[in-house]
Parts: sequence; C-alpha cells; structure tokens
Amino acid sequence: MLLSLCTVIPFFGEVGLSTPLLIVFAICILAVICFEFVNGFHDTANAVATVIYTKALKPSIAIPWSGIWNFLGVFTGGIAVAMGILKLVPLDALMTLPIGIGACLVLAILLASITWNLGTWYLGIPCSSSHTMIGSMIGAGLAFTWYYGGAGVNWGKAEEIGLSLILSPIIGFGLAMLLMYFLKHVVKYHALFHIPRGENDRPPLLIRVLLITTCTLVSFFHGSNDGQKGVGLLMLILIAFLPAKFAVNHAVSNQKILEEMNRAESVLKGKTGTIANHIKIINFNDAIASTRKHLMLKNNVDKLKIYKFRKELQHLVLIIKEIKTDETIVNSEKEKATLTEVTHQLSSVVEFAPIWVIALISISLGLGTMIGWKRIAVTIGEKIGNEHLNYAQGATSEIVAASTIGLSTAFGLPVSTTHVLSSGIAGAMVASGGKENLNSGTLKNIGLAWVLTLPVSIILAGLLFMLFHLFV
Repeated sequence: MLLSLCTVIPFFGEVGLSTPLLIVFAICILAVICFEFVNGFHDTANAVATVIYTKALKPSIAIPWSGIWNFLGVFTGGIAVAMGILKLVPLDALMTLPIGIGACLVLAILLASITWNLGTWYLGIPCSSSHTMIGSMIGAGLAFTWYYGGAGVNWGKAEEIGLSLILSPIIGFGLAMLLMYFLKHVVKYHALFHIPRGENDRPPLLIRVLLITTCTLVSFFHGSNDGQKGVGLLMLILIAFLPAKFAVNHAVSNQKILEEMNRAESVLKGKTGTIANHIKIINFNDAIASTRKHLMLKNNVDKLKIYKFRKELQHLVLIIKEIKTDETIVNSEKEKATLTEVTHQLSSVVEFAPIWVIALISISLGLGTMIGWKRIAVTIGEKIGNEHLNYAQGATSEIVAASTIGLSTAFGLPVSTTHVLSSGIAGAMVASGGKENLNSGTLKNIGLAWVLTLPVSIILAGLLFMLFHLFV
C-alpha cells in the first residue's frame, strides 16, 4: 500500500502541483486510506462474528479469509456505488474554485467519518460507516453552501441513498425472521439449531460449509459496496486536485466518442411523432452538436474547459437515456440495445476509476479487515441476543445480509453492512424466542448510535470545513 502511494505521489508532482498543494494532496490521499482501513476493521466483525461464534472457523483463519474476500469485492465490484457517492458533492461548483476549497471539503468529510467510526468502534457499537460518510458529505456540503451559495448537496441523490440506508435494515430484520421461521417449521433440521458449547464443539461439515460460504459472501459484497465508497472519495480528490488528468477518462479516444455519438444519431435519425417527441429529438441534436463542438476541450489543461466538456457529455447521456425509455420514439429492441450500449460507452468517459485507485482501496480495506475486529464481533456474537448464536441464526443473518448488499451493489446503491447484519441477527433471535430473546440494553445503545450518526457527522463535518476554511 505504501509502495503504491510512494510511486503515485511523485508522479503527480510532475504535473503542475506546487509543493504546498502536493503536501495537502498527500494528506487527503492518506486520509482516504485511513478511512477505508478503519472501515475494514469496523465492519469486518459483521462477516466474521457468526463463523467465529458458531465455531465454524477460528479467528486466525476467519480474519485473513474475510480480508481476502473484502479485497476481491472491491477489485471486482465495479464503480456504480462509487459514482453515486461522487454525485453527492458540489463538483460543478468546486471546479470553479481554488483547489484548496476542494481539499477543505474532502478533509472535513474524511476526518468526521474517521472520528465517529473510531469512537463507535472503541465502544464496541456496530455502527454504519455508510451513514457516517453520507452524513459527513451532507454536513460539509451545507457548510460549502454557507460560504459559496448554490447547491452544496445533491438532495435528490441524498434522498435516494438515504432511503436505501433506512430500508435495508428493516428488510434485513424482516427477511431474517421469515427465513428463520422457514428453517424452524419447514426444514426442521435439528442440528441447525444447536448452540456450540466449548472450544471443540464444532458444527457438522455441511453446516460448517454453509456458514463459511455465507461469511465469504458477506465479506465479498461488503468489499463490493463499502469499498466503492473509498473509490468514490479518492476520485473526488483526484478530480479536485488534477482535473485535467482525472475529470475525464483519457483512455477513451476522441474517435471512439465520435463513433458512439454517430451510432446514437443513426438510431434516432428521422424519428418524428408528437410535439413532445419532436422537442426531445431537437434537444438530442443540440446536445450532440454541442458535445462535438467541445470535444477538443477533453485534452485541455484548463480545468474549466475540460469540465465544460464533461458537463456537455453528461447532459447528452441523460438525454439519450430519457429518449431510450420513450416507447413512442424507440420501440425496437435492437435500437434500445444500441442506445444502451452507447450510453454505457459515453458514461465511461466521465464515470471511471483507474486500476491503481481500486487496488489502493482494496488493499486498505483488506488490511483493515485483519485488525481491530474483536470489539464489534463481541457485540454481534454475544450481546444482541440473550443467548449464544446457534448455527441457524448465524447462517440466516448472513444469507440475508449477503443478498441485500449484493442486490444494492448491482443497483449502484450504498447500504450499511452493519445495519443489515445486526438487524438480521435481531430478526433471527426474535424468530427463535420472541422479543424477550433480545438484549434490550445493547439494542438501546446501538439504536442511539444509529440515531446520532447522521446529526453528529453532519455537524462535525460542517464545523471541520469551517475550521479548515480559515487557513485557505
């Protein structure tokens, strides 16, 4: 990880950053690494607690195993969630302001997130890194608006992400209850409900394989979802500091962009219909013409000019997506498939992450996974319920968590691994013995932390932005 950082930072010094900015840039990169590292050991317990407390794996094996799959999850999980995170911040406004303002925003977000994550970890409270980061982004965005006006927070995207974060633990609780009832009343496999006693009381082979598989899936999907948040934050830093290099993907040639725009034109050529349809086609033609006109700005060193092209291309992609869903304009499956491919190719110009960014975040999360896991694991395994986890409860909660997180990643929505799995365990406990089976004291502490996470992270990030702003 340090080797990757040492090879990257000197290179950036060659592309126009002054020494003070290079130092701030390095601090921002290190802050992202720290955030993802803390995220690793804060959230790892969600994946390993069940296999450890059901004696399916020893901690010495479970922790590195989870770390490997977290690493692989980030590396293969795509960037849809990362781009969703990036859209939360006022990127348009940042591009018109000095680089130091962007540094204030990023550092406020990261330090607020790290502070709350470390605090809840120290107290052994399972708390959402996702909620913390989203709250920090909102707080820093509001402080940004206070100073510079405009839209400091993309409230539409915040609402979409917030709904995902709120619904996921409710879904986790409900599905875990249903699955547990199914196992109890339909499957009725007695060995599933055994509570391990003593160090050598290990589950039968089939159940052990099930528990290890669910642990693996939760670890992988945690990486594919939570890891992408670090990728999004790192891309925010790169775009803010080095827009000429990272605001657009230079691996996609101008010729390729022109070819894709020509494909879209060939599909929509001669399309007529209602007045509304005609207006959409006119808007499309205008957007195509404007994007072609600004295409040469893609390789410009002026951040305002290159960002002008980025905005034009994003506008064109939105128009094509809108037209593609209109059956009165595009009613052929072949034409829809062509436009889908065009939007994918054009989006890759502005929605991308270099392989070294993904690798750096993957390593940070994977290494963090192997450290500091025990505090949260004890709460997950021993304190949510009034009884020790049995095999069915462990497997049920992780099956629900893995499927919920996996689906959310596929739709590009960030969810809280902590909230989903903790809620899943609570649901499995209720299904086993009613609400009396839950530890009310622990649940009150967890609930209080969940309620406080957003307001505390919003206030903390806002105050940090204001503090850092004094030195710009």
